[in-house]
Amino acid sequence: MVGFPVHYIWWSVALILAAAEVLTPGFFLLWIGIAAALMGGVLLLFPGLGALPQALLFITLAFLSCMVYWRFVLPWLRDSDDPEAELLNHRADRLLGKRLVLVSPIRNGRGKVAVGDGQWLAEGPDLPLGSEVEVVAVEGGLLRVRAVTATSPADPVSPPQRTDEG
Repeated sequence: MVGFPVHYIWWSVALILAAAEVLTPGFFLLWIGIAAALMGGVLLLFPGLGALPQALLFITLAFLSCMVYWRFVLPWLRDSDDPEAELLNHRADRLLGKRLVLVSPIRNGRGKVAVGDGQWLAEGPDLPLGSEVEVVAVEGGLLRVRAVTATSPADPVSPPQRTDEG
């Protein structure tokens, strides 16, 4: 490869890593690709750099770019003011405070409520089919509910609770 600009190889590696990042979950390969792109820039400025210094510099740049991701970018991505983002992977917890309809009467403390196009187990006072209930707590896949009366708003004394089990 005499006469072939080595920085093109590093930029090609950067593009391959960026393409692989699209196909894999996470952001790890992106930062290694950024290190490879930086190596291409370094070799554009210093074309006579040997193989060993290139390898050592690439390892250093890859480590530094990953550290930038772990220390600065990842915390920034996780810090969100959106309250819905906090419940993104907690579907059941999104149901706290929601009013649902019984599709199976609650007998002996157990019944089923309609949630979207599915049904969830509900626990609460015995109620007939079609009653409106409010979700007051979530325990795994079980919704604790209370009856909703048409004349009174939600009880401010006992707010919805999230129970962390599992």
